[in-house]
Amino acid sequence: MVSAGDFRNGLTIEFEGNVYQIIEFQHVKPGKGAAFVRTKLKNIKSGGVVEKTFRPTEKCPQAHIERMEMQYLYSDDMYHFMNTETYDQIDMTADQVGDAMKFVKENDMVKMLSHGGEVFAIEPEINVELEVTETEPGFKGDTATGANKPAVLETGAKVNVPLFVEVGDKIMIDTRTGEYLKRV
Repeated sequence: MVSAGDFRNGLTIEFEGNVYQIIEFQHVKPGKGAAFVRTKLKNIKSGGVVEKTFRPTEKCPQAHIERMEMQYLYSDDMYHFMNTETYDQIDMTADQVGDAMKFVKENDMVKMLSHGGEVFAIEPEINVELEVTETEPGFKGDTATGANKPAVLETGAKVNVPLFVEVGDKIMIDTRTGEYLKRV
């Protein structure tokens, strides 16, 4: 059990039958009346964000989130993952996976986040190296500062890249933001 006075960003708690991650918290001491803790909570299964206030003495059970390294095998009508130590396989639908797989190639490692044995999210590696399969050519003399053009990567994801990036180039992408980092 964790009291509301000990809340920190990133902490996961069980509250009203759901599992929430604390995005923001603020201890408020008004001039009149008792102190309270104002929070923004993100439901880790649905992704919805709610604002709640707690008395500093209120207690919530802390939720234990398990992170498991899994290898992405392939997709047909389902996405297939395998634990490389036990060789157990997990199948997930496109709705369960969401946008998490747009920067993941076959045989890449991902982290499966689960609570109570139920997988609720997939975290790909933070930086991935992918090949550009489609983009328009940059023109000589077109050197406006910070100019970008759209590109399609080998996984089918669309990102903006600098004008000097060509088809066949390998680039580094930040999977959290979908931004181009550098050419490899």
